[in-house]
Amino acid sequence: MPIAKTLIGGRWESRDVRRPVHDPADGSLVGEIDWSSNPADDARRAADAAALAFESWSTTTARYRAQALLAAAERIEQRADDLAVLLAREAGKRLPEARGEIAFSVEYFRWFAEQTRRPNGALVPGEAEARRHLVRRKPAGVVASLTPWNFPCSIQARKLAPALAAGCTVVARVSEKAPLAVTEMIRCLTEAGLPDGVVNLVHGSPAETTEALLAHPAVRIVSFTGSTEVGRAIMAQASARIVRPLLELGGNAPFVVLDDADIDAAVAGAMLGRFRNTGQSCIAANRFLVQEAVHDEFAEKLTKHIDAMVVGNGLDEPCPDLGPVIDTDRRDAVEALVGDAVSAGGRLLTTPREVPSQGSFAAPALLTDVPRDRGLATAEVFGPAAAVFRVSDADDAVAFANATEMGLAGYVWSRDITRAWRLGERLDAGIIGINEALPSVAFAPMGGTKQSGLGREGGDLGLEEFTDVQYASLTL
Repeated sequence: MPIAKTLIGGRWESRDVRRPVHDPADGSLVGEIDWSSNPADDARRAADAAALAFESWSTTTARYRAQALLAAAERIEQRADDLAVLLAREAGKRLPEARGEIAFSVEYFRWFAEQTRRPNGALVPGEAEARRHLVRRKPAGVVASLTPWNFPCSIQARKLAPALAAGCTVVARVSEKAPLAVTEMIRCLTEAGLPDGVVNLVHGSPAETTEALLAHPAVRIVSFTGSTEVGRAIMAQASARIVRPLLELGGNAPFVVLDDADIDAAVAGAMLGRFRNTGQSCIAANRFLVQEAVHDEFAEKLTKHIDAMVVGNGLDEPCPDLGPVIDTDRRDAVEALVGDAVSAGGRLLTTPREVPSQGSFAAPALLTDVPRDRGLATAEVFGPAAAVFRVSDADDAVAFANATEMGLAGYVWSRDITRAWRLGERLDAGIIGINEALPSVAFAPMGGTKQSGLGREGGDLGLEEFTDVQYASLTL
C-alpha cells in the first residue's frame, strides 16, 4: 500500500500518525499519508536542509541541472503507468486524464531542462570608456511550493521544474486529499540522482506548515496554487519578511460564443472546457455567455452532449465520460449552487439523473435563465455544473465577462478571427483561448489578473520568477 512519507535532506521519514487516503469513486482505501504532529518543526528542518543544499546546487552549471531534470523526466516516464493509476484512484480522475497529467508533468521537467541556459544576462552599453555595466540573473533561494489536489502532479511539476532549473532548492507541501502520486513523482527525482536536500517534502497542517516556512530566513519565494481566500492570507504572511509571492488563485472563466461561431466546435470546446477533470479546474469554462441569435442552438446541442455523458469510476472499462468530484463536501457545494440557481428562477436544461450512491458523484447539470447575480455566475463552481447566459452583443459579453474580481482565463468562439482577437484583448484575464478550450502548455506563461493571482508559471517568465536580478558596474 502506498504511503506518502516525509522527505527531508534526502531521507524518507515515517510518522506515528497516519491518515487514510480514499478513492472518491467508491470510498475504498488507496493508501495512507504520514501526518506530522509537529508540522512547524518538519517545515523548519526541511527549510534548513534546502538552505544547506542551496549552497552547492545554486552554483552548479546549467548543463548539470539540465541533465538532472532530464533524468527526473525519464524516471517519471518510466513509472507513468503506475503513477497514473494511483492518481486516478486517489483523485477520482478518469484514467486517460490521469495519464495526460503525468505526461504533462514530464513535459515540464523536459522543457525547463532545455531552459536552464536561458536566463541570460546582458552587457549594457555605457557612457564611460573604462566602465562596464553587467546585468545577470541568479537563483533567488529556497522556495516554498504549496499545491492543491485537483492536478497534484502537474501543478507541483510546474513549480519544481523552473525552480530547480533556476538553481533554487524547494520545500514542497502537497494536499492531503491527493498526496500519493505526487509523493511518488518526487521520489522519482531522488531516484534520478537529485542531490540530497534539493527537494524536500512535508505533510501536515497547511496553516502551521505555511506559517513556519514563511518565517524561515532562508525562504525567499512562496509559490502557491489554490483559492483566492487562502492566497490573500499567504500574501499577508509573506509581507512580514518580504517573501516573494507567486500566486495562481481562483478563476471564473467566461466562455463567449459569438453569433458567427461554429456552434458544433463551440459545443465540443465547452464539453472539454467545462467537464475536464469533472469541472475541477481553475481555468475551467465557468460561465457560457452566448449571443442571443445562437443561444438556443448552443444550449440545445450542449444539453444533448451532457445528457449523453456516462458517469462512473474513472478506472472502469469502457472509461466513463465523467468521474466523481474529490469529496462529498465538493459534491454538496456544487449541488447547492444548482439549487440556488433554480430557486432564483433558473431553468434546468439537462435531464435529472441518478448517479452512483457510493462515492462522491455529482450529476452534470446545465441551466439557463439564471440571474447574473447568482453563484453559478459569480462563484468558482469547481464541479460539473454551469449555466448558459444570453448576451446581446460583444459589448454586453465583455461587460459581463469582466464583472468579476477574478481574471484567470477567458474563452472566445467565432469564425471571424479579427472579431475574436479584438474581443479577447478586451477580456481582463491572464489566459485567453480563442477557438481553443485547453490553452495550457509548458512553454507558455500561466497566471491571472486581479484577484486571480500574481506572477506567472510556465514559459520563460516562469523561469524568471525564481531568479533575482543583479547589476554590476566594473571599472577596468
